[in-house]
Amino acid sequence: MNWKRVLRHLFTDHLAVKRTFPRAALHAVEKAIGEEERRHAGQLRFAVEASLPLGDLLRGVHARGRAVECFSRLRVWDTEHNSGVLVYVLLAERRVEIVADRGIHGKVGAAAWEAICGEMQREFARGQFERGAVVGIRAISDLLAAHFPAADGDRPNELPDKPVVM
Repeated sequence: MNWKRVLRHLFTDHLAVKRTFPRAALHAVEKAIGEEERRHAGQLRFAVEASLPLGDLLRGVHARGRAVECFSRLRVWDTEHNSGVLVYVLLAERRVEIVADRGIHGKVGAAAWEAICGEMQREFARGQFERGAVVGIRAISDLLAAHFPAADGDRPNELPDKPVVM
């Protein structure tokens, strides 16, 4: 058991989320998602979590596993074109994970998602959380627009644009 990791999770609380993503930053993320989704037929979700629940920590769950769980819980997989993408931020570990549905992941591949995660994490390391989130959303949207361009006419918004604080 990595006690340093456990302590980091125990001492990272919801106040950490409010400090790193205050209401204005979450609103900017929501606005960016709404604007970017007009460019493509994909769906974006943004979730931020202060720390993992103690039970998950003791079972050895890591950020990637939690992101996959959130992808399912938030029903990001349930889109018409299988083009949903979840951006998951785990503050206690300063990790960003992107989980993409099979329709877009099959066209893009893991390296592209990892590059976007790295770019976001670099911005976060500089304390630029809002900027990092918006940069990531725009980069993901560029990939979605290339592979799932917006169709003419009204397209329903299948998933909420509002970020989720877990």
